[in-house]
Amino acid sequence: MLTKKQLQLLDFINTRMQRDGVPPSFDEMKEALDLRSKSGIHRLITALEERGFIRRLAHRARAIEIVKLPESLGGAPSTSAAHSGGFNPRVIDGDRPDAPPPASALDIETVTAINLPIMGKIAAGVPIEAVSDGAMNVAVPGSMLSGRGNHYALEVKGESMIEAGINHGDIVVIRETSQAKDGDIIVAMVEGYETTLKRYKRQGDMIALEAANPAFETRVLPSDMVEVQGKLVGLIRSY
Repeated sequence: MLTKKQLQLLDFINTRMQRDGVPPSFDEMKEALDLRSKSGIHRLITALEERGFIRRLAHRARAIEIVKLPESLGGAPSTSAAHSGGFNPRVIDGDRPDAPPPASALDIETVTAINLPIMGKIAAGVPIEAVSDGAMNVAVPGSMLSGRGNHYALEVKGESMIEAGINHGDIVVIRETSQAKDGDIIVAMVEGYETTLKRYKRQGDMIALEAANPAFETRVLPSDMVEVQGKLVGLIRSY
């Protein structure tokens, strides 16, 4: 599963290669995706290569080969997903309003346990490339889920939230939402391609992403660079 930025970059590379026969330069990619630096493009390229969508050819400048395309870009559908009947993960856009489930759905608090997809890893430290693979599930008590709406799980990477009781390797349960209030611990997407788990605080037109570890600095960013993608509602720890 690809994030929005990964999908946009793959589409741009494929379009340019179909038109020109060669991939675009990193500067062209940066401009097309409206990123501030080429380091973001490097991370996106690495993520696409790790997921098997592109291949970088050694000893050749601007040498990128398209290996496959997702179905949304005209690639072949995944036969394993089609025949398994399993979970089909979605890219977390972070700008959708909270959506209630159908009226016929069971109240989540009446269910003993619910399987949630582990949608990848979330940084409790320096932001990392967003991952959304949904390859594993975790069973959580229905009482842990907050209200009605979509929920998912993420594995924590890093120690910036340890004073909030969130440790490296913990599984956090997130309710999907684009809204937050001061003091909420949220999943934040920074500049459209990096994700982090931090405490939210609004300061006028700026957003402060506060760590719960004195070794990590608070990041203060323009509000248009931060997308709230979910709110922490639970935590699971293995010993």
